[in-house]
Amino acid sequence: MPHTYDATVLSVTDETFEEEVLRSELPVLVDFTASWCPPCRMIAPVLAEMAEEEAGRLKIVLLDVDSNPVTQSGYGVLSMPTLMVFRAGEPVKSLVGARTKRRLQQELADVV
Repeated sequence: MPHTYDATVLSVTDETFEEEVLRSELPVLVDFTASWCPPCRMIAPVLAEMAEEEAGRLKIVLLDVDSNPVTQSGYGVLSMPTLMVFRAGEPVKSLVGARTKRRLQQELADVV
């Protein structure tokens, strides 16, 4: 079932990861996150804002690591939040930790 992608950040699972991330025509920023993680909560509004601003250029999705251990371990994600950019099904950049919107935009400039 296709998801509409607007101002909201889509949640993906182990089951939907391939379809939503690996097969996406747009670059995808995956936020490997957890409900118990304070820095994850800090970066959530930044990602929501960017999802709105970058719609059509960059897809932003969340993956809850506690509910989706297969994808988390498959990409060796150990710290939350880990932000991983995928392009054409391949991870092209990985960032760990919360950051400001300006810093995140600067760090993503070469892959978006």
